[in-house]
Amino acid sequence: MTTSPPFGAVFDWDGVIINSEECHRVGWERLAAEVSRELPAGYFERSFGRRNVEIIPEMLGWSQDTAEIARLALRKEEHYRDVVRECGAHALPGVLPWLQALFENGIPCGIGSSTARANIDLSLELIGCAKFFRAIVSAEDVTRGKPAPDIFLTVADRIGVPPERCVVFEDALVGLEAARRAGMKCIAVATTNPRELLAPHADRVVQRPDELDVDEMGGWVAAALGGRSQPSVPHATTQQIS
Repeated sequence: MTTSPPFGAVFDWDGVIINSEECHRVGWERLAAEVSRELPAGYFERSFGRRNVEIIPEMLGWSQDTAEIARLALRKEEHYRDVVRECGAHALPGVLPWLQALFENGIPCGIGSSTARANIDLSLELIGCAKFFRAIVSAEDVTRGKPAPDIFLTVADRIGVPPERCVVFEDALVGLEAARRAGMKCIAVATTNPRELLAPHADRVVQRPDELDVDEMGGWVAAALGGRSQPSVPHATTQQIS
């Protein structure tokens, strides 16, 4: 008889696993120059966690034509991957030790990201961390992006863990909202957004994921399911959602 894992870990990609912010910014700039379009002030920060097919019509206002939006969305990611090949991909501090700890403890992990699958595959190859993930769900796999819960619910299904026993790691507000809508616990990683902004929307906030302990995390999830109060976490800011 197999024992169910105490929890499943669901990771956003950009800003949680890899430091890709500047590569994405340059990708947008190259696309804008190529198609002779302007990038509105503040567009980049507002785009965190969103899919290109939403960013282009809603935040950039470049087109409302479905075919043109799809073309531009794909082209931007081609530029992004060119930048990654030029500059390399790097895991954020604490990520690889945390993934290794989860792996050694048999915790199923999956990726739930608004980015393109080809972007994830390229970085996984460059960083060498594909073995840690049992499932990858990307922008192409859902029709509704974050803050809809679809991406995270699909990951939970593919790693075989009920949503209420999944913990999402996110850096974007729309991702934290998606985790809540999915009925999952959420840990905010303060990389692209400040701790003070994230704390009201997350169960916990950390600067780097290896501040956490696998056994304590399992107890926290079990306690939450049992209706008991959650234990404290050393080095992490704890924020309970009402």
